Amino acid sequence: MKKRYILKKSKPEISLAHKKFIRKEHIKTFFIHFFRVLLLIFLIGIWELAAELNWADPFIISSPSRIINQIVLLYNSGSLQTHILTTLNETILAFLLSTLIGAALAIILYVIPPLKKVLEPYIIVLNSLPKIALGPLIIIWVGIGTKAIVTMGILICVVIATINLLNGYLSIPSEKILLLKSMGANKFQILTKLIIPATIPNFISTLKINLGMAWVGVIMGEYLSSKAGLGYLLVYGGQVFKLDLVMSAIVILCILSGLMYAVIAIFEKIINKKR
Repeated sequence: MKKRYILKKSKPEISLAHKKFIRKEHIKTFFIHFFRVLLLIFLIGIWELAAELNWADPFIISSPSRIINQIVLLYNSGSLQTHILTTLNETILAFLLSTLIGAALAIILYVIPPLKKVLEPYIIVLNSLPKIALGPLIIIWVGIGTKAIVTMGILICVVIATINLLNGYLSIPSEKILLLKSMGANKFQILTKLIIPATIPNFISTLKINLGMAWVGVIMGEYLSSKAGLGYLLVYGGQVFKLDLVMSAIVILCILSGLMYAVIAIFEKIINKKR
């Protein structure tokens, strides 16, 4: 019987110098994360100490222990989950819708250059307009509550998403487009085979920007009309001078926005590995 020989792919050998370099990079990354955590602990400790020793009025600056107690009180009352889920749902909805609408508008403006030239000044004016000025109109048009809040978030995000994505599409070198055209590619093929894949880093950076703007838009919308949500807690706490409640809402907002940003960062790593 003939023996079958299976060729196995051998992994490329890593040189000793390269191993040392990788080890140094891992150590450097570890210390960066370590000092980040250490700095956070130090700042929280100074904050707590300043409140305890009355270096600053604890009524004005609150303190980490008072914030934790306030969050526990909200959790025990069952309202914490309601406020978090309300704001989180509104933010995710505004973020996704504004990104999809912005991407669609950017593609349309790129594919139809005359339309871009006609609408460009209006887009610039709309981008520079303070969206809070549209608050009363939004409430009249779509009503109060979630619809108005999500609409505010979309209005703040969609113009920025459209401009960023469109600039990314326009940054593609014309030589590459001419090369595809010489090979018989139509506009749709150029868009799907060259433009969109080449601007993935621009798309991810737009997601990061849109995420922050979505939080701004939703909290701004909750300032205008809401009966629940973290923005509602901020407004209510300020009105009744419960600054522990205000600071608790801010801390929760920081944690939630950080977690959502981490999700986008993970998505970015997955996309980069596949490219």
